[in-house]
Amino acid sequence: MARRAAGGAPRSARAPRPCPLLPPLLLLLGAARAGALEVQRRFPSPTPTNNFALDGAAGTVYLAAVNRLYQLSGANLSLEAEAAVGPVADSPLCHAPQLPQASCEHPRRLTDNYNKILQLDPGQGLVVACGSIYQGFCQLRRRGNISAVAVRFPPAAPPAAPVAVFPSMLNVAANHPNASTVGLVLPPAAGAGGSRLLVGATYTGYGSAFFPRNRSLEDHRFENTPEIAIRSLDARGDPAKLFTFDLNPSDDNILKIKQGAKEQHKLGFVRAFLHPPDPPRGAPSYAYLALNSEARAGDKDSQARSLLARICLPRGAGGDAKKLTESYIQLGLQCAGGAGRGDLYSRLVSVFPARELLFAVFERPQGSPAARAAPAALCAFRFADVQAAIRAARNACFVEPAPDVVAVLDSVVQGTGPACERKRNIQLQPEQLDCGAAHLQHPLSILQPLKATPVFRAPGLSSVAVASVSNYTVVFLGTVSGRLLKINLNESMQVVSRRAVTVAYGEPVHHVMQFDPADPGYLYLMTSHQMARVKVAACAVHTTCGDCVGAADAYCGWCALETRCTLQQDCANSSQRHFWTSASEGPSRCPTMTVLPAEIDVHQEYSGMILQISGSLPSLSGMEMACDYGNNIRTVARVPGPAFDHQIAYCNLLPRDQFPPFPPHQDHVIVEMSVRVNGRNIVRADFTIYNCSRVGQVYPHTACTSCLSAQWPCFWCAQQHACVSNQSRCEASPNPMNPQDCPQILPSALAPMPTGSSQSIPVHLANAAFQGAALECSFGPEEVFEAIWVNESTVHCNQVVLHTTQKSQVFPLSLQLKGQPARFLDSPDPMTVEVYNCAMGSPDCSQCLGREDLGHLCVWSDGCRLRGPLQPLPGTCPAPEIRTIEPLSGPLDGGTLLTIRGRNLGRRLSDVAHGVWVGSVACEPLANRYTVSEEIVCATGPAPGPFSDVVTVNASKEGKSRERFSYVLPLVQFLEPDKGPKAGGTRIIIHGSDLHVGSELQVLVNDTEPCTELVRTETSITCTVPEGALPAPVSVCVRFERRGCVRSNLTFQYMQNPVITAISPRRSPVSGGRTITVAGERFHMVQNVSMAVHHIGREPTLCKVLNSTLITCPSPGALSNASAPVDFFINGRAYADEAAVAEELLDPDEARRGSRFRLDYLPDPQFSTAKREKWIKHHPGEPLTLVIHKEQDSLGLESHEYRIKIGQVACDIQIVSDRVIHCSVNESLGTAEGQLPITIQVGNFNQTIATLQLGGSETAIIVSIVICSVLLLLSVVALFVFCTKSRRAERYWQKTLLQMEEMESQIREEIRKGFAELQTDMTDLTKELNRSQGIPFLEYKHFVTRTFFPKTLNSQGSSPVQETHPLLGEWKIPESCRPNMEEGISLFSSLLNNKHFLIVFVHALEQQKDFAVRDRCSLASLLTIALHGKLEYYTGIMKELLVDLIDASAAKNPKLMLRRTESVVEKMLTNWMSICMYSCLRETVGEPFFLLLCAIKQQINKGSIDAITGKARYTLNEEWLLRENIEAKPRNLNVSFQGCGMDSLSVRAMDTDTLTQVKEKILEAFCKNVPYSQWPRAEDVDLEWFASSTQSYILRDLDDTSVVEDGRKKLNTLAHYKIPEGASLAMSLTDKKDNTLGRVKDLDTEKYFHLVLPTDELAEPKKSHRQSHRKKVLPEIYLTRLLSTKGTLQKFLDDLFKAILSIREDKPPLAVKYFFDFLEEQAEKRGISDPDTLHIWKTNSLPLRFWVNILKNPQFVFDIDKTDHIDACLSVIAQAFIDACSISDLQLGKDSPTNKLLYAKEIPEYRKIVQRYYKQIHDMTPLSEQEMNAHLAEESRKYQNEFNTNVAMAEIYKYAKRYRTQIMTALEANPTARRTQLQHKFEQVVALMEDNIYECYSEA
Repeated sequence: MARRAAGGAPRSARAPRPCPLLPPLLLLLGAARAGALEVQRRFPSPTPTNNFALDGAAGTVYLAAVNRLYQLSGANLSLEAEAAVGPVADSPLCHAPQLPQASCEHPRRLTDNYNKILQLDPGQGLVVACGSIYQGFCQLRRRGNISAVAVRFPPAAPPAAPVAVFPSMLNVAANHPNASTVGLVLPPAAGAGGSRLLVGATYTGYGSAFFPRNRSLEDHRFENTPEIAIRSLDARGDPAKLFTFDLNPSDDNILKIKQGAKEQHKLGFVRAFLHPPDPPRGAPSYAYLALNSEARAGDKDSQARSLLARICLPRGAGGDAKKLTESYIQLGLQCAGGAGRGDLYSRLVSVFPARELLFAVFERPQGSPAARAAPAALCAFRFADVQAAIRAARNACFVEPAPDVVAVLDSVVQGTGPACERKRNIQLQPEQLDCGAAHLQHPLSILQPLKATPVFRAPGLSSVAVASVSNYTVVFLGTVSGRLLKINLNESMQVVSRRAVTVAYGEPVHHVMQFDPADPGYLYLMTSHQMARVKVAACAVHTTCGDCVGAADAYCGWCALETRCTLQQDCANSSQRHFWTSASEGPSRCPTMTVLPAEIDVHQEYSGMILQISGSLPSLSGMEMACDYGNNIRTVARVPGPAFDHQIAYCNLLPRDQFPPFPPHQDHVIVEMSVRVNGRNIVRADFTIYNCSRVGQVYPHTACTSCLSAQWPCFWCAQQHACVSNQSRCEASPNPMNPQDCPQILPSALAPMPTGSSQSIPVHLANAAFQGAALECSFGPEEVFEAIWVNESTVHCNQVVLHTTQKSQVFPLSLQLKGQPARFLDSPDPMTVEVYNCAMGSPDCSQCLGREDLGHLCVWSDGCRLRGPLQPLPGTCPAPEIRTIEPLSGPLDGGTLLTIRGRNLGRRLSDVAHGVWVGSVACEPLANRYTVSEEIVCATGPAPGPFSDVVTVNASKEGKSRERFSYVLPLVQFLEPDKGPKAGGTRIIIHGSDLHVGSELQVLVNDTEPCTELVRTETSITCTVPEGALPAPVSVCVRFERRGCVRSNLTFQYMQNPVITAISPRRSPVSGGRTITVAGERFHMVQNVSMAVHHIGREPTLCKVLNSTLITCPSPGALSNASAPVDFFINGRAYADEAAVAEELLDPDEARRGSRFRLDYLPDPQFSTAKREKWIKHHPGEPLTLVIHKEQDSLGLESHEYRIKIGQVACDIQIVSDRVIHCSVNESLGTAEGQLPITIQVGNFNQTIATLQLGGSETAIIVSIVICSVLLLLSVVALFVFCTKSRRAERYWQKTLLQMEEMESQIREEIRKGFAELQTDMTDLTKELNRSQGIPFLEYKHFVTRTFFPKTLNSQGSSPVQETHPLLGEWKIPESCRPNMEEGISLFSSLLNNKHFLIVFVHALEQQKDFAVRDRCSLASLLTIALHGKLEYYTGIMKELLVDLIDASAAKNPKLMLRRTESVVEKMLTNWMSICMYSCLRETVGEPFFLLLCAIKQQINKGSIDAITGKARYTLNEEWLLRENIEAKPRNLNVSFQGCGMDSLSVRAMDTDTLTQVKEKILEAFCKNVPYSQWPRAEDVDLEWFASSTQSYILRDLDDTSVVEDGRKKLNTLAHYKIPEGASLAMSLTDKKDNTLGRVKDLDTEKYFHLVLPTDELAEPKKSHRQSHRKKVLPEIYLTRLLSTKGTLQKFLDDLFKAILSIREDKPPLAVKYFFDFLEEQAEKRGISDPDTLHIWKTNSLPLRFWVNILKNPQFVFDIDKTDHIDACLSVIAQAFIDACSISDLQLGKDSPTNKLLYAKEIPEYRKIVQRYYKQIHDMTPLSEQEMNAHLAEESRKYQNEFNTNVAMAEIYKYAKRYRTQIMTALEANPTARRTQLQHKFEQVVALMEDNIYECYSEA
């Protein structure tokens, strides 16, 4: 099939290109716009597009592409639904899998599904979609939801009623991507329930180009598919008939070409359509098929034939459906010009049916398939001519046979008659003539084609759509290069205007285009990868009526009252006359206006202005009108009555005080006035305001003449010497009426005056009617002399003395009346006086005496002097002196312009006119080039032969040149290159001899066009060839001195221009320099090429030609990150795509304006070293490998695009990934510099990322010598040792081999087990972890005391009984001391509530060296308790102290602030966070934290735990890992215990558990719903085993049965007692505690052990003794258990971290927001802009200060038992949390501790969560102080009276007493404290307390 197959096949079989599915909104931003078209919306398809269908009623567009169906909204092409329909497993040799009886032996491959038919059936609510897969299988999808299948076909019938499915029902469309298919839904026939489907499909069976090659005859099973068929589409009827051929017999409804004729009749279908689409009732409507009968392959004379076939449809509701064979008739369509066969466009490309005409695009196929754009033409055929031809043909077949008119289609299988024959006595009715009849069942072919001449020609046309607008026909033409042309045709089908827009460059436009059914102002079209909605006219680009109407765009017209160019429907009241002016009315109908009067005297009063308005305007009567003068100045306007075309309006003139100012040097001003109607200026005109009195100022030297010749009515008052507009203002004296009557100077010639001489100058006057008036002669502003009247027409300028320092100077002469201001007599022709100075400008005799011709009386006497009156006439001058001549040679033909320079080369031209010679050949001087005495330019005469001689000048005396001039014969030999592009610009070199001669050289191409930019030497001429018209050879002529061509046969061959087809990559860093590869053709002719970027580009870059198809260009730098068009300049000429220019056929600027190629500029890449260090140390001689990190970017750089240098040495790149580059240096680095920069370069972008420090070379030498000496010594010793121990080594060898094999086996077993555990642990733990009780939270008061005073807890981490903290109880003091102390404490409390006192107090204590960190923390906590009831005051104090801390830190290192708790305020902040975050802790974080603790405990308990060392099989902490393979089996025990509310339970323990461990597990199982502080302890209970009904044993850790190993007693376990699975045990509280052992973990490890010996440092014999039953293995192998435990707990840890770092909308963390804002405010005040510093401050104040404390100390929050092992696991988790909050990179390696390595992979994700949390906090609405105070007050109120503040005050007072002196000193030094007498109040407190506090406390 040819390039443009129908049915949605792509234009070429290229692979689908990747195209991101961008939102159409983004594409709208780049909406293309050109002249009269605008691409309004685009939808990009990732795969090639095939077909589209419009649903006008629903406003939907259905788009079919390869493997995809899309449903788009019609208005903005946004995606509503989509369906994937491929790829599928298929074979073109297999029946569709939907055929139940079919099997296939051929392999099925993944095959793309190309859509072939996409048709809408609105009546049934269906979208018919047929594809190329499964032999052309169709689906019926739901209208309104393309993703849903509406009707399953074949139907999934129940087994009882199977539906017979035949291949013909499935094989509907062509099954090849490039084979054409068209479809058309036909309305139902009479009595039929559903629609029908007309299908035309190219044959793809055996014998066609589409059938798989090398297949045997048995595979041609699909030849029965007909080319044309009508199929049933009744989805609601019998499913067995769906897609069957509609009528019976079915053969009458198909048209199939005979197998033998298929080669001659290859049908390619273009389009199927109905016409007319909506016929009047009873009128016929026909289905048409437009198709091509393709040319035969290999036959040069064979051409494609364009055909139009017609099929009849039923008439009206009751009409019968015609059989296809009855009504089918076809005729040829021929589009040809008058230039014979060469002007025939034979192949149909696209059709569009208009009302009366069928428009069709044809092309003339090129011989070469690579032709870029075939010649194409648009033709129009009348449907009436089609009708007439069909009727005539049927008549000629059946009534009066005419063999040359019509024939029966003998190529088809169907049809009853073999040929046309006359039917007897038949009279055909009109309907039979149109559609045949039952007795006329012949498909017919009309032999003579319907002919039309091209309306429009252009290359590469691919589609057509037509609209009739006003009196125009508007034709839209798509092209193969992705452009849309719009041409307007008048009634005689002549092109009146044309425009174009690029839809998608380089993507062919699909041959079907359709107008929006809902709004014909939009056109839908499809390119190979896009769907586009194009506005048919962009009228808004025309801003004036003349432009709008003159553009001859049928859609656009001038909306008069809105003063804009619009579509008719967009203009209000456009249906009424005169509101909208169409293009057909022409620019003459545009509104115009004339103002009367058009000229206004500035001094005259005017009542108003008359406006004459003409053109197409509605009646303005009754509308709101005004005259608008600009600058918001308006006056009232009115229209007396209704009128059209010519309307009169009246308008007030603008007020005089608002007249615009007159421009300088102008006597008038032009005013623009507009008529304003309904707030818009609809028509404008100019009028002039003039001022006659300004004429004299503007033209002072021709005042009278200018006044009387002005275009305004002005008058000259001679007496006043003034110009007036009213003659009555002049005095009665006679005044001139014509310019000729003005008093004026009559110029006369004056002889030149020598400088400084005194002369009287006569001046003649005309019309001097004021004789005797005082006059002055003016020769400029400074030179004024008295004028004396001689007679009535003459005055003398008396004793004029003028000076000049120039050779000569011209002075203007004018007469003026005495007095001010200066008033001049008219000088229409200015009169001048020349003053000369002999001493200036005449350096030699000839120049001096030559001035005589100028009237200068000079004489030569040791210089040029003024000639006195008595001096004789000048004599002769010295002989001519010739200094230089040029050129020094010329051609024999002469004509060389010889320039002779020197002195005394004649006084005048006549002196040397015949006195210049070259030898004996005369040289003719040129008058216009002669300079007196200095320079002669003469044209040399022809010479008889080559010679050389001096140049002679004879001016009364003779002078000769020192240089010789040579006559030579230049010769031309050849030129190179001898071919180049016809665009021109090729630099050619013409080789020859003596080519440097002469004064003028021309090189003409084709005898007319000059070759420019000439550069010549003696043997060559270089020049730039001009543009050529055609690719053809042209002559090249070399001409000297404009004589004939130098004899030679030079030719230059113009060739087709180079073509650029693609550039890649299309992205560049903003610095530029990236290598862009340019692909194309014919680059061998390119001499130079450069690349430039529009708008944002910096300097263009020079490119390099690699070969005839490739050029490389460094991308230019850009000013910003953006996408910009790219231009190329080939041989200095701007590259333009010829196809685009030819296709334009309108203004060529249109093609050049939009460049085909674009570059996307992205930010430069950023690099750093792996650890972001700036200095890297390196020892010379060692290998160097660098790891460089790269920030993520979208440039897609290749490895060869990076250049890495260390100093000047290149670093070889070995690995490049998205984020990392590895490079190494193999050569040694020079150490002269000591420091080498590490630089990475990408294009023009250079970044120095670090400095390499070289050093240690001398040290290395010394160290090397020392090491070598030591090694030598050791070698000697080693040799001796080796000799003595070699025998022993031999014995060990065998033994070691055995051990290694055993160890390897054990390692393999451990790894296998570890892996199995990793897989199963997650599920196991989730099942077991099912705690039903509530979470045992501590009360708020206990949480506070434990958090504020952590040291008061016992060493176990949790108190066995809830002890009462002193702050929670009574203040215990004797009653006798109470009154004074209470009064003192009250006074002290009031002091602490004084801000000044408290801050001085804290600072004073902190300055004391013995005030330790523990004291500071204690004071802070006591202050928090004391001020708990006034948290807002406490917060204020904390903030002030923090400001002081920040000031101190900012001066040193701000990043260290809040890192530790070393000051009072830092502990205050910890306490403040604890109070504020308690509710979050309890409501949000508590549950996931508690679940994590339970999970850790469960996981630890699943394996063995050494009771003495605490080490366990499962842990997160390497130090607590049991590095032994202890076999442990679970035991389920039935235990009874009367405690904690339960009687008996099944408890799971391990057989390696000690009895204390078993007791603890039993207690946990029974008491899990009780807080831990209320549990019995293991030592308080006895455990009894009932081995049988008669035997029972008390189980203890140590008893008489305990085993002794290696001198140590082993603790008893369940395995020791051999307690079986399901054993019965009883636990009871004991009266007497067994305290003999104490705590198990405190046992002496020298005497006892449980699972492992506490140390491996045992003597060798002992180790050997145990080896038989305890196998040792490498301990590191058990590190996999850390991973197993981590994986098991991961979900619980993730849940906890997310809970901590998330924000609940109902409970936002107000305190955190408030405090973070405070930190940001403080940083901003101090100019700290580093985001890292702020991040560290926030991290130190919340996560590290509060959350890490909680994570490590769950006993602060819960009433639980925190074992040492849980504590160790929590420390690992806390470390992970710390790392997540840090911003410094984790520097990890193989030697890093496992505690850090364990969570290294998760840390980056956790960090993102932290940063997101900080950003969410930052984005919260800021809190005001009032809101925060209210929140704090609420927190205080919630927990009031929880603490005894008097106790806290008394404790604080102890510090006050201890540092009393220092506090007093600080108070006295503070001005505020002194002013408020705080020191006295403090002394009162001391006085009250001091008497008895110690006494009272000692009693207490």
